[in-house]
Amino acid sequence: MIKDLNDNINLPFSLQISFNKLIERYEELAKSDDQFIAAKARRVLKTQESIPVLRDGFSEISVLKKYEKEIQILLQDSFSEVLSLNEIKTASVPYHNFIFNASKRFENIIKTAGPDFELVIKNMPENDWYILSCTIIMNFCYNYNTNFKRPLYYEIPDANGIIRIYKILYNADFMEIIATDKAPKLTEEDFDELLDNFDNIGLWKEKFPPNSYISKGFVISNIFDVTDDQSISNIKTTLIGNNKHKNEGFMGDFQKVFRSLLNITDLDVGFSIYNKAEDTLMKVHDSSINSYLLKAKEEFKCENLFCHYSYDKILKEKTNLAISDVDKSFKLSKGMSAQVKVLKEQGLKSAIFAPIAENGELLAVLELVSRTPKALNSINSNKLADVMPFILSAVKRSKRDEENLIQAIIQRECTSIHPSVKWKFESAARKFMQEEYDGGDNPTFNKISFANVYPLFGQIDVKGSSEARNNATQKDLSLQLKMVERIIKSGFKVEKLPIFEQLLFQIKTYKKALKDDFKVDSEQKITKFFKYEIETLFKFQLKSKTYLSEEIEDYYSKIDEDLDVIYFYRKNYDDTIALINKNMSSLLDKKQVEAQAMYPHFFERFKTDGVEHNMYIGESITKEDSFSEIYLYNLRLWQVQVMLEMERAFYNKQHKYPLALDVASMILVFNQPLSIRFRTDEKHFDVDGTYNARYEVVKKRVDKANIKGTTERVTVKGKLAIVYSQKQDEIEYLQYINFLQSKHKLGDEVEILELEDLQGVTGLKALRVNILYQKESNKKEFYTYEDLMSEIKN
Repeated sequence: MIKDLNDNINLPFSLQISFNKLIERYEELAKSDDQFIAAKARRVLKTQESIPVLRDGFSEISVLKKYEKEIQILLQDSFSEVLSLNEIKTASVPYHNFIFNASKRFENIIKTAGPDFELVIKNMPENDWYILSCTIIMNFCYNYNTNFKRPLYYEIPDANGIIRIYKILYNADFMEIIATDKAPKLTEEDFDELLDNFDNIGLWKEKFPPNSYISKGFVISNIFDVTDDQSISNIKTTLIGNNKHKNEGFMGDFQKVFRSLLNITDLDVGFSIYNKAEDTLMKVHDSSINSYLLKAKEEFKCENLFCHYSYDKILKEKTNLAISDVDKSFKLSKGMSAQVKVLKEQGLKSAIFAPIAENGELLAVLELVSRTPKALNSINSNKLADVMPFILSAVKRSKRDEENLIQAIIQRECTSIHPSVKWKFESAARKFMQEEYDGGDNPTFNKISFANVYPLFGQIDVKGSSEARNNATQKDLSLQLKMVERIIKSGFKVEKLPIFEQLLFQIKTYKKALKDDFKVDSEQKITKFFKYEIETLFKFQLKSKTYLSEEIEDYYSKIDEDLDVIYFYRKNYDDTIALINKNMSSLLDKKQVEAQAMYPHFFERFKTDGVEHNMYIGESITKEDSFSEIYLYNLRLWQVQVMLEMERAFYNKQHKYPLALDVASMILVFNQPLSIRFRTDEKHFDVDGTYNARYEVVKKRVDKANIKGTTERVTVKGKLAIVYSQKQDEIEYLQYINFLQSKHKLGDEVEILELEDLQGVTGLKALRVNILYQKESNKKEFYTYEDLMSEIKN
């Protein structure tokens, strides 16, 4: 039991209970025109007239006991008897657990908590009590509002042992703070220093020495049960971020919350994500979210973004960094502090950077900035402690969403599982998980296969791609040899060095080989010559032979920095192939959406020197008893039409490509159903079984096949080639051709050709028909098998 309020108390002021301010209020009421109020006030005043210590102040607890009756009379209006069972109210010393008067409901709550319960104010670390007391002195004595008001709570168990949360609101109308002769006289510079040093308890004690002020009076605590509100808040903390911000106004609303929280009208909010692997801060991939640390950069190395002190605060200690006066900090650091420099460049005057971390791992940085000096500082940065759980939850959710998106992109672009077969993978995965849960020693992932599916294959391929690539390579190498030759000749004119003569002979030999006998390894040989002989020579000459420096600089200005060779004609070729692939793939993917709507089927495409696609359709893929061969015929007709569409799209855009190339299209018809299996090592579907492998052989080689008895390839520009082996395939596709001729999509030149035998494959034939490329208007774009049947009947 304490005897004196100041026993074991470490605060900048000594504590005294005084009723002076309350007595002054009654003295005012005694002059009231309301006789009842005035009479009551006089009776209260009369009670304490002979007890000056109640007004002068005291710290001894015995005084409370000695004058208990008189104190109750003084407090009877503040603690109305009629409300005592409802209101939760106490009279106490501020920021101290000592209570000397309470409502009956509060007493009942404490009694229910049990005899071992110790009442303690939560949510305030030990050092913060001292600093909070200092900010109260700043407000009372210097009229300096630091806006450090933390919500305070009691946690008290109820009869069932459930912890109830009670919020404490102080009424400090009856408080006075008085400076003693121990109190230093503080200046504006002292306050500026404190703004940036909230966590420096030694500095606060220097400016506000212990017991250098007197806290005189008492506070009335109005207490509210906020357990339900806190529970809802905790739920929000858990769920925040589940609903993505769907509109541009999200960040505006977010900033309003922080502006209200910190009472700063020009406050702006930014975020940056921490990448641990690279030790970088990165921008959030959202156009509405800024980063004031990164400014316009996508990412920044942390060691280059922060000074040593700031780096340690944010990345190692995970504590807030406040810069209350950017201009002052910039001046003190002489512009060498990167994080201060980037703020100054944006016209910002104060900032708080708050690390968002979990289990010691930094996830992101919350950035609060203002264009008002000292608006943001190390004192009000501590108010963020109450909202950080919400922000952490949001960041974790955001990171999970980003990781899921990255995985989805990787899956789509690298190891895609087509939606039509995804159900079987999910089923196998669930079975695998169940085996693990059941404690299986060696759970196995089931084989993924589909039986009795019909294959469809098509490709649109660049004609003469190898020849075009070789031609581009020859031009680039020839140009580079000429430039090297010119430089060496210039050197030979000045200095008759044998090395120059020998190099000129080599260049002449390479030029002749390029012109007359270009082979597969020619490019490699000449590139090695440039790298190991010419580059070494030129870098030496560049330093020592000034008469060659200009020519050599011009030479290097034309060399590709990454490849170390002239990459002009080859770049045109590579860019053209890339654009063809991009445009054709994009068109095919777009049309595939329409085809899937007709009937679900497996689809995949590959980029080569053009675009290939595989499709499989059948009952085992759709998982429903709904497949009919009419869906196969419909997909075959759709495939012919989409190949024609791709051809037309290519030639309509051909003039936009860097290099004029041609394409040729082919469809392979295989009329027997087969089985496919997912090969986990190669991450793609392939035919299953020896018999079905014949299909893969044909698919890989048929576009290079010649017409029987000739050297002419079956695939030529301007015509669609349809390769098949059965008579019924010929009849079926001739129907499609006749139909599309009537729709002016195909021409009248139809050829029926026999193809040379391939390795292990004989009896292949082909239909070849010319494609009409004119643009059509007001015509139906795609026709279905039903359209075909309707036309045949008519």
